[in-house]
Amino acid sequence: MRYVRLDTPKPISKIGLGTWQFGSREWGYGPEYERRAAEIVRRALDLGVTLFDTAELYGFGRSERILGAALRPLQRGASDAAPRSGAAVGDDRAKVVVATKIFPLLPVAPVVQQRAVASAARLGVDGIDLYQVHQANPVVADTTTMRGMRSLQDVGLVGEVGVSNYGLRRWRFAEAALGRRVLSNQVRYSMIDRGPEEDLIPYAEQAGRIVIAYSPLAQGFLSGRYDATNPPAGAVRRANPYFLPENLERGSALIATLREVADAHDATPSQIALAYVLRHPNVVAIPGASGVEQMERNAAAAEIDLADDEYAALVAAAHAFRPVTGLAAVPRMVRARLGG
Repeated sequence: MRYVRLDTPKPISKIGLGTWQFGSREWGYGPEYERRAAEIVRRALDLGVTLFDTAELYGFGRSERILGAALRPLQRGASDAAPRSGAAVGDDRAKVVVATKIFPLLPVAPVVQQRAVASAARLGVDGIDLYQVHQANPVVADTTTMRGMRSLQDVGLVGEVGVSNYGLRRWRFAEAALGRRVLSNQVRYSMIDRGPEEDLIPYAEQAGRIVIAYSPLAQGFLSGRYDATNPPAGAVRRANPYFLPENLERGSALIATLREVADAHDATPSQIALAYVLRHPNVVAIPGASGVEQMERNAAAAEIDLADDEYAALVAAAHAFRPVTGLAAVPRMVRARLGG
């Protein structure tokens, strides 16, 4: 595993584990997934993953509880738990970066403080390593939100503060309001969602901050598993216009390029898509995992070094992909749902 080269209390792995799926049935992973979730977390730890990201909104608190339960054996420390893979369990917990997010419904200072306490309780932790604002509130200014965050840092309940889905201007304003660094901005970033490359990633590299890429595989679009004749199941993917049959057809050339680069590295298209975003030194990715094997493949992507010509080919293929999105996608999605 590789880690971000920044001065942080704990090392932050380039590949983390996103846990939106934990406790969320809309992904269609079945009733056994909660048990598999604990196995995924344990395997991630063995592979050197340190960043585990959740949110109070995911499964309405269930994701935090499931992640907390999976990490709970680490709380006992090395003295009363058997070591795994040559490392003490207590040593694992000392490296884990638990990240969660507050949904910004009335995110005034007292509410921010109350919600952090509730999240910590669900996670079963004494402190939240990275506490993030899930998205910018259009009415409540970050001034009061960050006052609550600063108080949480002062009492030791929160380590680092982050934001999510913020533009650069608001990210910098939030940092000014906090009076300290806002370490990270968690945003949608993948080969086909490249907006962060314009300003957020350059700022992170210049200021010593982190961009956390969620949906780095575009919810599986870049995995190569789906095509116009084999669309995905699950409500989340069906609601994503990228999975319209027309877009799956339009993406065939991009997937072909991913496969070509993957073959050169004895890798999968998903691993190459992850390597694309990880090529930036201040970017980490938090893909989800449906099982232990997928977690292993995701972690291995951190070790892939793309050659300059390979990266250029991926950039060109990504730029050539022109999906149908926005309002233009609505009638097509309706027809797809109706089978027309």
